[in-house]
Amino acid sequence: MKDTETAAATRKIARFIAENPDFGSDDTCRLLARRALLDTMACAIGGSGEPASRAALTLATEGPQGRARVWATGHRATTELAAFANGVSGHVLDFDDVTAPMRGHPSIALLPALIAVAEERVLTMDRVDRAYAVGFELICRFSHAAADGHYARGWHTTPTIGGLGAVAALAHLLGLSETQTRHAFGLALTQLAGTRGNFGSMAKSVQAGQASRAALFAVRLAELGFDAADDSLDGDQGFLTLYTNESGFGDHLEGLGTGEPELLRSGIEVKKYPLCYATHRAVDGLLDLMKETPGLTLASVVSARIHGSPRAFVPLIHSRPRTGLEGKFSMEYAVAAALSDGEITLASFTDDRVQRPEVQAAFDRITVSADTEGSLLPRWTDISLTLADGRILTKRVEVLRGSADHPLTEAELMAKVADCCRHAGGRIDPEKLGRTILDSTDLRVSDLLDSVLPRG
Repeated sequence: MKDTETAAATRKIARFIAENPDFGSDDTCRLLARRALLDTMACAIGGSGEPASRAALTLATEGPQGRARVWATGHRATTELAAFANGVSGHVLDFDDVTAPMRGHPSIALLPALIAVAEERVLTMDRVDRAYAVGFELICRFSHAAADGHYARGWHTTPTIGGLGAVAALAHLLGLSETQTRHAFGLALTQLAGTRGNFGSMAKSVQAGQASRAALFAVRLAELGFDAADDSLDGDQGFLTLYTNESGFGDHLEGLGTGEPELLRSGIEVKKYPLCYATHRAVDGLLDLMKETPGLTLASVVSARIHGSPRAFVPLIHSRPRTGLEGKFSMEYAVAAALSDGEITLASFTDDRVQRPEVQAAFDRITVSADTEGSLLPRWTDISLTLADGRILTKRVEVLRGSADHPLTEAELMAKVADCCRHAGGRIDPEKLGRTILDSTDLRVSDLLDSVLPRG
């Protein structure tokens, strides 16, 4: 192994994973991990009826029956395919959580793999909680170092940076050695990909499922003795060099394992609306304006201008959406739907709802722009509406409902869980799902799933 700063960074990361079995074991981190699991499972249940989810379930159940379960149906599949299917269905609605540094979705990259392995190997939720904290830690550390430039080049951070985080989480869960963990990162690097060009198509959810599938395959290979480059994270041909504009981690590994965990520092942002997070400040502000302004509707708005912080709207690649999936990546649709309906729900994203003539006609009255210079953070969105009666309404939105600074209450989270379960046909009891996952009892994962999932 080369005695360089690059190799030392990879060693430092692997050593942290291997030598900190109790990382993230405090009550606050545990609760955040459980809330993340509840939200992620609810999103997977809610998304189970989508075409991509049904196809992923078919793929998972065509092969030999394994010990891991597909959450929405209870069907058993091999570990990799169950995790893949849960990753697809958990992401297809674009309702799953995010974290600001990543510009992506951490829990959907981490939890399908962790739960599948923990179920197969009869591990406890306490082990999953700690492994989740480790995976989240590394996702944020990688993201602080490289996510902005990586994302700007067109990469989808959920399967790339999220996939590396999943390797870290699985290596911690299974107690891999430092050497095995280094090799697992290198073996994952042979598989990691994902493009923002697929946003608005079924392939985006495939990329989310790939994060878990690739990480599981890499960790299993490392367990069996496969080796890989020792400096796969930021060597001359490593992840940072090839996938980003960065050549090293700089000071972004300082305090690794000793400072405040990223679960508390960067935090999790739980989505209140089932579409791309880049739209949420605008939706929050528009719905507030509707409450403050009697009679405000889509028909009363002559023009709308949405302006945001630098690169805030990069994922919103569909200005004239025609399908529900495209509508999830359209600021124009978010604005038109919010003003037309006074809400944004799962029902907002059928093809028929997107294709409403009055909504399609409104797109030409909506202008979307962002600052061209400056820092990505802190994020903000300015709204300006010109009304038919000549009034101009304005609002700036900085703090998001559901963000780490303004988290959803337990009641709000449970309302989201109930909406997802209802959207899926009501086979799973949302109250029981919530109580069981949030309970402090250290259940075996298999017992937890036995108590809440239908029999496949």
